[in-house]
Amino acid sequence: MLIDHDVYRSDLQQVIDSQKDWSQIDGHSFLIIGASGMIGSYLVDVLMQRNRLTDAGIRIYAMGRSEKHLEDRFLNYIGDVNFNLVVADVTQPLPDDLQVDYIFHGASNTHPRAYATDPIGTIMTNLKGTEQVLEHAAKVKTQRVLFLSSVEIYGENRGDVNKFVEDYSGYLDCNTLRAGYPEGKRVSESLCQAYIAKYGLDVVIPRICRTFGPTMKLDDSKASSQFILKAVHNEDIVLKSEGTQYYSYGYVGDIVSALLFILVNGDNGAAYNIGSEQFDLHLKDLANQLAQMNGQKVVLDLPDATEAAGFSKATTAILDTTKLNQLGWQSIFDLSTALDHTVKILKDELKDNA
Repeated sequence: MLIDHDVYRSDLQQVIDSQKDWSQIDGHSFLIIGASGMIGSYLVDVLMQRNRLTDAGIRIYAMGRSEKHLEDRFLNYIGDVNFNLVVADVTQPLPDDLQVDYIFHGASNTHPRAYATDPIGTIMTNLKGTEQVLEHAAKVKTQRVLFLSSVEIYGENRGDVNKFVEDYSGYLDCNTLRAGYPEGKRVSESLCQAYIAKYGLDVVIPRICRTFGPTMKLDDSKASSQFILKAVHNEDIVLKSEGTQYYSYGYVGDIVSALLFILVNGDNGAAYNIGSEQFDLHLKDLANQLAQMNGQKVVLDLPDATEAAGFSKATTAILDTTKLNQLGWQSIFDLSTALDHTVKILKDELKDNA
């Protein structure tokens, strides 16, 4: 969905202003894989706003499998000399003419119903897709690759820590359908390390918390996304469990801010947790906060079998972001602003496109 909204543009500018060093970004080229997704599309919008306000000369190659999705989302940029659509499947060899400075690999199924209905694609977009990205990066000598990993690689908290630091490994039953997503991310991280060792690639691994924001897909079946859509439509929030799960969440603006910061400041081969302590929430508290925005209530409704099969088994998954904070990054947005802006932008955009 194309977003044309003053609040959205203001948030993009806050992300731009938070990045103090643009010398390694301006005038460079980016291949953004999974460009029409929540994080990829926001990243494209940040870079294009930077281009249009400062003549930064950032060249963007927005890649995805669906030409229609790309064209619908980036209609305003088509014809811009710095913007290019790339229709391709990341599990296949990337086009030889894609000679870029930086690659952001963010293509993946990212919500429960997709994990359950496309389990092979969930694994292979990460595993085979990451192999193709790294092969291409080695061939064209890309300066740096960011592989977008996830909080889910930590599995379930074993009860021995309050928060996950980057070298923690929790329990994960690999012999389940739902394990395809976290295991796909885990082995892809290992593949990154293999390419660093064999080919001398420069790869950094941001591990991203559960993310929300106005660029979310409207068919996203994550609990937080469903809560937000209910708030957008002024409906009661539907909670499909007791809501005791304790997770790290993040606003997409903060996530993209951190990605750009890591691109410039991160160490080769390092993993960095992305999140903010004020966004550490029990699921029921997130539901209640969104319900209160519109004077609605929270109701319990058990999921169907397909949706339940895609649910994370983790009940406590809180990220320790000390490593990234000590490097110099801090969250830009507070929780109430992030939720308010997400609901307001989506509500206004859906009304305008009705």
